[in-house]
Amino acid sequence: MNRSRAFLCGVLLLAAAGACGYSEEEMQAQRDRVDQLSRSLDNLGKQNKDTQDRLTATELQNAQLTEQLRKMGMNVTDQQRSMAEMNKLVEELKAKERQASQRLQTFRGMLERFNKMIASGKLRVRIVRGRMVVELSENILFDSGRADLKPEGQQALTEVAAVLSSIPDRDFQIAGHTDNVPIKSARFPSNWHLSTSRALTVTTYLSEHGVAGARLSAAGYGDTQPAAANDTPEGRQQNRRIEIVLMPNLDELPDLSQLKDMTT
Repeated sequence: MNRSRAFLCGVLLLAAAGACGYSEEEMQAQRDRVDQLSRSLDNLGKQNKDTQDRLTATELQNAQLTEQLRKMGMNVTDQQRSMAEMNKLVEELKAKERQASQRLQTFRGMLERFNKMIASGKLRVRIVRGRMVVELSENILFDSGRADLKPEGQQALTEVAAVLSSIPDRDFQIAGHTDNVPIKSARFPSNWHLSTSRALTVTTYLSEHGVAGARLSAAGYGDTQPAAANDTPEGRQQNRRIEIVLMPNLDELPDLSQLKDMTT
């Protein structure tokens, strides 16, 4: 009920009072009641409007809070995902650090065991592309143009086999290399044949002296990977060599699983 309705009711009340012969005092009392009723209705209307305004404001606040919570939830999800990715990265870095430490320990252990042979000039040890390479020169192992081990070479390889067999869980590639002076004989039509035959000879000898054959492989590179320039006798002598390469374990190789879908 609004103010106009209250006024109408008041008029009707006053009219009814006059028709019934009310005195002036009684009529004034009726008018006072009408004014009081009108003010009460005004207050009720104002209170109702205030309640509606508060309800509207509350609904708006709820909508804003819901949106904020939604955004906060998305941010929390993103942060959790980022944290999980960061933890994964940290674990991967720790694993690589452990691998590098283990590899370094293996390298140091091999150097210590080969120290005597290094000092005597029978071999040298190099790090090539992150791999440990044990290098034996041709003049210790073979006569020129031949792939049969000399007695001195057999003695050196016996010492090498004792070291390699003591290193667990490692594979070794035996690589034959030559200089760029061509060879052409009935047995070796090219430097490829000579380097491969020498690598096979060394591989066989090591497998017969304590190194598991499953851990060995052989490769011949001819003159394609020189260690020095071939324009001097000294350089060509360095290039005529056998390398024993300490191969990386599978967990040390890069993860190529993401390329799987590209290869199928």
